[in-house]
Amino acid sequence: MTIMGKSKVLVVGGTGYIGRRIVKASLEQGHETYVLQRPDIGLEIEKVQMLLSFKKQGAHLVEGSFSNHQSLVDAVKLVDVVICTMSGVHFRSHNLMMQLKLVEAIKDAGNVKRFLPSEFGLDPALMGHALEPGRVTFDEKMTIRKTIEDANIPFTYISANCFASYFVGNLSQMGTLFPPQDKVVLYGDGNVKVTYMDEDDVATYTIKTIDDPRTLNKTIYLRPPENILTQRELIEKWEKLIGKQLDKSTLSEQDLLSSMKGFDIVGQVGVGHFYHIFYEGCSANFEVGGEQEASKLYPEVQYTRMDEFLKLYV
Repeated sequence: MTIMGKSKVLVVGGTGYIGRRIVKASLEQGHETYVLQRPDIGLEIEKVQMLLSFKKQGAHLVEGSFSNHQSLVDAVKLVDVVICTMSGVHFRSHNLMMQLKLVEAIKDAGNVKRFLPSEFGLDPALMGHALEPGRVTFDEKMTIRKTIEDANIPFTYISANCFASYFVGNLSQMGTLFPPQDKVVLYGDGNVKVTYMDEDDVATYTIKTIDDPRTLNKTIYLRPPENILTQRELIEKWEKLIGKQLDKSTLSEQDLLSSMKGFDIVGQVGVGHFYHIFYEGCSANFEVGGEQEASKLYPEVQYTRMDEFLKLYV
């Protein structure tokens, strides 16, 4: 039975990096939660075990395939809210455009009160100037948005900025996810503000929005004030934790951009995104009204500060 007033939720991409956190947050916040079980999971045992663990926690598994339109429609008809978390990053599986099939199913089902497409990063509406080849991520997200809005599907877009496990644990160094012990590279002067988010908090805030009339047909920014830090401030937090200073070198804008030539497409996408985040400051260089900022909408959420997050790595 659905708890009074709480929407039933379908998570598509539930075994993924953000998806599994969304499933957990949905269950924790008392929503009847369905997870799409796709036949193409094949022999990926970790994903199978994760689905079974969701089931054990009270989620329902519902079969559906992107190559079977009716199966998607049937899955969507079971719920009020659909959240898609399919990957849009090139070093994992980049399949954002598959969501067009999901949008078609939502349109045909006709019952969905809210759709949250796979966003969870920088706001693509502000990234029209992004560098090639990395701009494909933003362009595709905008294509999905246009399709949703043309179909009059009620939506919420979540802009969660920079995931802490990818940008904080490594002090924003490329090519590693652990913090450097001796030397660290600063992007430019290291004084550009960046918004960092703990991934579990991303999920918590996301689920908070789904039944909130204030977030209907809006972009909600996850920008808790204490998590907007410069790279230097981030490094200082780490230095304080380990009790020593790191040797700092500087990477100029020109050097970063010219390094792109030596990379494959995955590397080039990454470098372009780093440029926009650490030189332009695209995650924090614009104003957001209180009615669109998650920590103001949901002050009850005790979000993780980055010095807390870094303690994991000491």
